[in-house]
Amino acid sequence: MAVSKRQTKGATAASAALPAADLLRAFYREMLLIRRFEEKAGQLYGMGLIGGFCHLYIGQEAVAVGIQAALKPGDSVITGYRDHGHMLVCKMDPRRVMAELTGRIGGYSKGKGGSMHMFARDVGFYGGHGIVGGQIPLGTGIAFAHKYREDGGICVAYMGDGAVNQGQVYESFNMAALWKLPVLYVIENNRYAMGTAETRHAAIPELYRRGEAYGIPGREVDGMDVVKVHEAATEMVAQVRGGSGPMILEALTYRYRGHSMSDPAKYRTKEEVQEMRERHDPIETLKKLLSDQGLADDAAFKEIDKEIREIVNEAAKFSQDSPEPDPSELWTDVLVEA
Repeated sequence: MAVSKRQTKGATAASAALPAADLLRAFYREMLLIRRFEEKAGQLYGMGLIGGFCHLYIGQEAVAVGIQAALKPGDSVITGYRDHGHMLVCKMDPRRVMAELTGRIGGYSKGKGGSMHMFARDVGFYGGHGIVGGQIPLGTGIAFAHKYREDGGICVAYMGDGAVNQGQVYESFNMAALWKLPVLYVIENNRYAMGTAETRHAAIPELYRRGEAYGIPGREVDGMDVVKVHEAATEMVAQVRGGSGPMILEALTYRYRGHSMSDPAKYRTKEEVQEMRERHDPIETLKKLLSDQGLADDAAFKEIDKEIREIVNEAAKFSQDSPEPDPSELWTDVLVEA
């Protein structure tokens, strides 16, 4: 297998102190919403209803769900182009997210942003960004704004393992450490920078150590286990919010699909993907925990799945019923009054 030797450790979500039952069930629901939404997006892309680039989050659901549950209203989130999952956990309307993917006026950016560029400032989501690593300086600036305004908020800035090698990331690390900014940098290490395995692009595979030169503490977590992600995020968010300065959380995760919808992913074996699906799937791992703990039964899982499918189907319908933007929209939202 080409996957890093830092494999996830078994398919168990057990921990010393489990979150409350309601929170665990909420985790399951949110991860399933992301999974079904992304599957539907893949279908619409195949039908030609979604154009441009489309990067699916299937397999990585535990990262965004576990971290978002550790945040508070007033916090900010910014990420790269694999962004649909982050949008959904920020409580953005699935209908408007899907409408943006299909380029319709009902989308968050009026159909002009597409998969990689939509925003919802009212819920603290500052966008997906198409430039690799380009969101990290922006997220650092958002953290500066939180500190300057003394509003108690923090910024969570997501990046992939490939983005970690970009120069602007280290400029951001330096400034964040110098000014002790309230930012949590999250590295979603899905083992491949587009088609290049981590073992071929990272001289030091422990990416959470990349901030050591600036005095930024970091840690890794099993990104396929939502309970462990939430535990780590809760601890680190509290420290960042308390004024300790920036921190780095590396979530060891995995994407089941190619880098984008146009990627056949021939750089890895079917056996590798199958092993991750069968032994480390974040949804199935949590489902087993809920079942073993007596917190949900087959009837409950079926009811949740039915609810989620209805939400996703409604989003798909809304996205196709919403009209395309008028050509005059080409001239709007170009400049903003400062």
